[in-house]
Amino acid sequence: MFAVCKYIHHRHYMYAVETLDITNTFFIGNVYHVYGVDTRNIPCIQLHLHLHDRYYLYVEETVDITSGLNANLPTPCRVKIRTMKLDSPEFHSLFTAELLEVKRLFDKHQYEIRIAGGAVRDLLMGVQPGDIDLATTATPDQMMDMFNEENVRMLNKRGEKHGTVTCRINDAENFEITTLRVDVVCDGRHADVEFTTDWMLDANRRDLTVNAMFLGFDGTVFDYFGGLDDIEKRRVAFVGDAEKRIQEDYLRILRYFRFYGRVADAPDKHEESTLEAIRKNAKGLMGISGERIWVELKKIVVGRYADSLLRLMLECGIGPYIGLGSDANIEEFCRVYFRCKDLKPEPMTLLSALLNSEDEVYRLDDRLKLSSNERVLSIFIVLHRDDAVMPREEEAKERYFKHLCFEPFMLKAEHTSKQRVCELLKYIGNGELSNELNQWVPPIFPVRGTMIVEEKYRKGPIMSIVLSKLFEKWRDSDFKLTVEELLDSMEDLPSPETLRLEYANSRKKLRRKRSHRR
Repeated sequence: MFAVCKYIHHRHYMYAVETLDITNTFFIGNVYHVYGVDTRNIPCIQLHLHLHDRYYLYVEETVDITSGLNANLPTPCRVKIRTMKLDSPEFHSLFTAELLEVKRLFDKHQYEIRIAGGAVRDLLMGVQPGDIDLATTATPDQMMDMFNEENVRMLNKRGEKHGTVTCRINDAENFEITTLRVDVVCDGRHADVEFTTDWMLDANRRDLTVNAMFLGFDGTVFDYFGGLDDIEKRRVAFVGDAEKRIQEDYLRILRYFRFYGRVADAPDKHEESTLEAIRKNAKGLMGISGERIWVELKKIVVGRYADSLLRLMLECGIGPYIGLGSDANIEEFCRVYFRCKDLKPEPMTLLSALLNSEDEVYRLDDRLKLSSNERVLSIFIVLHRDDAVMPREEEAKERYFKHLCFEPFMLKAEHTSKQRVCELLKYIGNGELSNELNQWVPPIFPVRGTMIVEEKYRKGPIMSIVLSKLFEKWRDSDFKLTVEELLDSMEDLPSPETLRLEYANSRKKLRRKRSHRR
């Protein structure tokens, strides 16, 4: 008996215990025999250990001896490797000619390569992965040398310092391949890494047990931290100590809720110790960029159990650190989620339910760095949602929403807000009218500035006011007025002086609004 110690994430592990000297092994029918003993039924974490010119086979369990080192006491904590064979249609469908070519190249150059992380989780749940990540024992330099030698094109070389090389095979499919690594220094946002060839060390740096498994190309699943058991139980748990794992990267708080929605089979099976770790560390999200937060949050709000998860997130004190006020309207969010979750709304459509005013949209934008379209969509929903639910006859309802597809000063077809109106209809749960409106082709406002010949209306900003007035006439006619009828109606327009004053007043209101926002 002997001990082999490893230091992993500030903890010491001793692999186990009894070992078999297999120096005099013989190999029969693809099975190792040790002194005549068939080893197929001996669970092992690693087949061979070479020590002092002899070979040893040692068992799967490793003992966490951190406490023993610190207090001279044994500890029952064990790390086990568990394997199983995966043989499903989803698994076999992964193997495109391009993926098989990647495998062939790595085999040729004697590097190990496995499918990693989310794809393994999805396959075990019977879900077809959207994409696959690959992990390897080859370093980035070794991969680049290999790809250069084999004339394989490489993309996005900025990932090399983090261990990721992207290759394009047969000019048809890209693959991101990452070297096994260990997080050396973590600041709560990012980590400095060192490369390794130890699969367990790489698994140990990952966030959740269900994301810490690897899959061989022969269908063998390698589980180092109980991910298989957690998949079977639909349990979401951090690898190791939840608080320490969160403190390595506080974004893992949001990743916990996102993957809970993906994996769990009920909305209320959270472990209290995990929630307590989240509550204690919620403030750490202050240091995470808005862009990274928004990537996770948008997946949470359109996922399963979003109503329960958002409520729980707010109860855990996360709201202030992700741009939500203390009065975030969770009841409205739950109502909206219930009535439109099957209509495939945009994430911003759902998130708008939490916001009580246009000012809150801008505060959220300051934190999350929304796109212009996302910000405008949210403002549109906040401003129109109350009027949108007013009772109307079917014909009047259709007319109202068609008119809403046009906004002042946006006179070209490509500037209509039809898609925003469709999202508003999803918000109020009217999927049928949303689908109808999505098929509708809005007419194009027929008047252009060059058609206005009266000199008095062609000076300064008056032209835009005139076009806006004509546009309103055209819209109110249900888009039926012709160019000639619209131009003739200019006789009813106010004087240029009145229009100029109207324009000045509108600009003052806009400036006051912007000043208040700041």
